Formats: sequence, structure tokens, C-alpha cells
Amino acid sequence: MTISEAQKIVDSWIKEYGVRYFDEMTNLAILTEEVGEVARIMARKYGEQSFKEGEKSDLSDELADVLWVLICIANQTGVDLTEALQRNIDKKTKRDNRRHHENPKLKEQE
Repeated sequence: MTISEAQKIVDSWIKEYGVRYFDEMTNLAILTEEVGEVARIMARKYGEQSFKEGEKSDLSDELADVLWVLICIANQTGVDLTEALQRNIDKKTKRDNRRHHENPKLKEQE
């Protein structure tokens, strides 16, 4: 599905099953919580922490939760994520088109 389709699907779901969007500040708090859950899994799977017994470890589900809430915030604030992402890519391309290639920290170690 496209980003635009995802925004429409989430909006339809909210209207049918969610009654209404949570207010923007509540969604910001939820987004922060979901990002924290991604961080917890990353710290355990790729970092030095270990999973606790029975602890949830589905990174794809947690990333989808982040995306869901991000789409909710975009929908309720009138942001077209397709257009916003394209503008962001254009900005980064113009600003950083050589920066990373010239960064000695990113060059392969010999």
C-alpha cells in the first residue's frame, strides 16, 4: 500500500472502530510510548541487554505501532505524509548529497 492509502485506511478505521482520534497531545504521548517499546527491543536484540522471560520481542509489530500513531498524528493535523516525505528527501538530497561520502567516519576501514 502507498503512504496515502495507509493514511486513508487509518482514517477509516478510526472513524469506524475508534470513534474519534485521541487529541494530539495524547497521540504524542502514545507515540513516545511506542518508540520506547521499539528502543527496548533494539536494546535487547542488538544491544547488550537481554530479554526478560516472557517479554515481547516482535520488532515489526512495534514499528507498525509507531507508524500507526504517526499516521494518526499526520491525519489529525492535516499533514500529507507522501508530500512531506518527498520534500524531506529533496531537502536531504540537496543538503547532504556529498556530506556522507566525504565523512571519514563512514569510510570503510582498511
